[in-house]
Amino acid sequence: MSQINPDETTMLLIDHQSSLFQLVKDIPVPDLRRNAIALAKVATLLKMPVITSASVPDGPNGPLIPEIHRAAPHAQYVGRHGEINVWDSPDFVNAVEAIGRKTLILAGTLTSVCMAFPSISAVAAGYKVYAVVDASGNWSKMATDLTIARIMQAGVIPIDTVAVISELQKTWNRPDALEFADLYADYTMPHYRLLIESYDKAQAVEKAKK
Repeated sequence: MSQINPDETTMLLIDHQSSLFQLVKDIPVPDLRRNAIALAKVATLLKMPVITSASVPDGPNGPLIPEIHRAAPHAQYVGRHGEINVWDSPDFVNAVEAIGRKTLILAGTLTSVCMAFPSISAVAAGYKVYAVVDASGNWSKMATDLTIARIMQAGVIPIDTVAVISELQKTWNRPDALEFADLYADYTMPHYRLLIESYDKAQAVEKAKK
């Protein structure tokens, strides 16, 4: 299986809405929030297209969390007319098709619905879909386990946020390596900042010896 190519991929961030986050029980909400923002940031870093959508944002589900569009100011928001499965929205599907990329990285809250339904639909439509489980959130661990089993049977590839970023990064031998390091440390792996600080200190000590 080939790795994710950022030049052939679109990021879909679905229904990361403030009130829906209150239903999430399978992952700490601050972690979910950081992971969703990290996906938006890596897409911006790699100039990947991003499409967002919200389910009845004027109703009880609440608005999209604002950090996603701050992290990806180039993101295209596509509204819909009550469709639960975003893939049932012709406007959304048209937006994805207009980009012309056949690989999708997709995350959504809630996992069993907002992530699972469009992932399965997109695979059926001929797309390769990576579903980011820890940038989605669900009402129970059991529901998430069942959903992962279901989407895998449909041909969706489950993945986590760090794996997505690392696979897109490919190598530390790149001019934006420090930005990737900061992305891990500030969002997906806060303890990575300790590793960076320890390395910087060790380098400073060695330099002082010379």
